[in-house]
Amino acid sequence: MTTVMGICRSFHDRALARFFHCFPCLSDPARRSSWGLKVTLVMLHLIFVGILFVFDGDLIETTKKEPWYTALYLLLLFATLVQYFITSSSSPGYVFDVMRAVNETNVICQKSSMASKQPASSQNGSLNVVIEGSQSGRNFQGSNPSSWTKLVMDMYPPGTSIRSCTCSYCNVEQPPRAKHCHDCDKCVLQFDHHCLWLGSCVGQDNHCKFWWYICEETALCLWTGILYIMYLKANISRAWWKDAIMILLLIALSIVIIFLLLLLLFHSYLVLTNQTTYELVRCRRIPYLRRIPERVYPFSKGICRNLYNFCCVRSSIYSLEPLPSSQELEEKARPYTCLDILACRCC
Repeated sequence: MTTVMGICRSFHDRALARFFHCFPCLSDPARRSSWGLKVTLVMLHLIFVGILFVFDGDLIETTKKEPWYTALYLLLLFATLVQYFITSSSSPGYVFDVMRAVNETNVICQKSSMASKQPASSQNGSLNVVIEGSQSGRNFQGSNPSSWTKLVMDMYPPGTSIRSCTCSYCNVEQPPRAKHCHDCDKCVLQFDHHCLWLGSCVGQDNHCKFWWYICEETALCLWTGILYIMYLKANISRAWWKDAIMILLLIALSIVIIFLLLLLLFHSYLVLTNQTTYELVRCRRIPYLRRIPERVYPFSKGICRNLYNFCCVRSSIYSLEPLPSSQELEEKARPYTCLDILACRCC
């Protein structure tokens, strides 16, 4: 018996080794878990949509008469799945990437300056690290090896020590709004949250993609729920077990729709006020946000500009936002008047 078990175990190990040799991306347990989530999500979509087409004969007849209706529905399904894979595979924006870009630009600027004996800024384009707020409209250009530390320290109020803004895990200076993610083991720019369903963080670079994925998923679930209700309301003689299956799926779908709608509204509010989930939930635990008065959005630039920066700014540009000054906070905390509304102060 022991010999048989040993032979089976040896065969199992050789089969796994051969499988991981053919698919090296699945040798990492974290990647296997991530791919398991993706396969599960695709299967759930196929189950909810497939059962609808298998059971609902009216939908098949409608498809034959008006194929555009079903084509739009399937197109939304395809776009939702594509958006999910794009979002889950995109980078949230890591602090190390910005540091590397700054250091590379420093080297290029120094070499160019030494070769031409002219200021580096006249020889090189601006680095895609935009400093907003009080330094709006000015792009950062490196000049010395310690420029990253100086860049980060200039974003904090005077008197802030390097130790208080240095990540104890990555040993790197964090700009404001950045946070270390223990699941990814990296510091993320404008950290929002770590999404278990995506298997990655939501941060500065993929928050817009995440919002669009939620929007498409909500629209798909609502459309699917309507098709389920139309099937149950139809006066057609059918087996009771089909109705039971459809009712159970509709209940599960209703719970998902409620969750997605709340999530969509919540993230829409965050976008309009230029906040993140982490900042909103842990504002009293974040040192530089403790001094901010309640109902004051320190990083908001107005609804219109917040939307523009969120939707239209290229993902290749790293946007670093310094902490607002006391004068800016006083201006943001000032109550609105009729003149402010007419002047579109909120925009």
